[in-house]
Amino acid sequence: MITICNTPVGSTGYGLLGFTWRPHQTPDEQAFAAMKKAIEKGAICWNSGEFYGTPDPTLGLQLLHRYFKKYPEDASKVILSIKGCVDMSNLRALGSPADVRKSVDNTLRILDGVKKIDIFECARVDPRTPIEETIGALAECVREGKIGGIGLSESGAATIRRAHAVHPIAAVEIEYSLWATEIRTNGVASVCAELNIPIVAYSPLGKGFLTGEIKSPEDLPENDFRRRFSRFQPENFKINIELVNRVEGLAKKKGCTPAQLAMEWVRYQSGRDGMPDLLPIPGATTAGRVEENCQEVGLTEEEYSELEGIIGSNQIVGGRYFEAAESLLFA
Repeated sequence: MITICNTPVGSTGYGLLGFTWRPHQTPDEQAFAAMKKAIEKGAICWNSGEFYGTPDPTLGLQLLHRYFKKYPEDASKVILSIKGCVDMSNLRALGSPADVRKSVDNTLRILDGVKKIDIFECARVDPRTPIEETIGALAECVREGKIGGIGLSESGAATIRRAHAVHPIAAVEIEYSLWATEIRTNGVASVCAELNIPIVAYSPLGKGFLTGEIKSPEDLPENDFRRRFSRFQPENFKINIELVNRVEGLAKKKGCTPAQLAMEWVRYQSGRDGMPDLLPIPGATTAGRVEENCQEVGLTEEEYSELEGIIGSNQIVGGRYFEAAESLLFA
């Protein structure tokens, strides 16, 4: 059982990630069907950002506004987490009290009352502002009723501890998947377990890589920003694809998709062996993909061990992002 903002989420509670790196806007009819399916399947923790979407930087929030305006009865069913406080022109994290308030108020303006913000988090830690000041400003927003709770994103263990001392942290959003396991060795998972903070595992499918549907860098659309990421560069891709090939082999033997197997690996660890509760938030733009992601296929101890063996014997080369963005991870 996971509790986020005093709302319990059972073992079937998945997140629906905002459409963060899609090269084009998903038509409302298709997006709304996916969102409806998510609620039907218990995927009620939705994650978006003030800066998500193309070409309009508020596309993600505007989509949410349109959805909840059309379906106001769904607003109370969803736990909405919003990231903000980033200058997208230079990828600069903005954590000053003034910037925090500006971002929260802008988000509220766009949502225009159709849905409350259950969790608000700065997308990255501002190295120029003490985390105590950033969280202090967000705590004021909680007391004023502007947001329900405070989250952290891509924060290091020491930062999580310092932030939690100022105000209880509802969740820590961090990348976690078969090809991104750093939280198990850098203290993030252990401090979250100690403080009873759930981890929202974003990109549990490796930004689409672990689905097995991307066989070469050329499979990515020309304007897809994953083409800039180190792990998707041709020289690294040809090494990293071996992990996917082996996961595909196990998935075929099990009778499920690689994506389902990758998701099950995350869920299997939730609350076990010193790990905190884990809430995977895969991205989806179609109802069919939501259904696939929410289908639990189960995992035996032997299958889990085999996946761990695949991780241990396959080197992943390249960073999760590009160089400028890497410096803001685990801050």
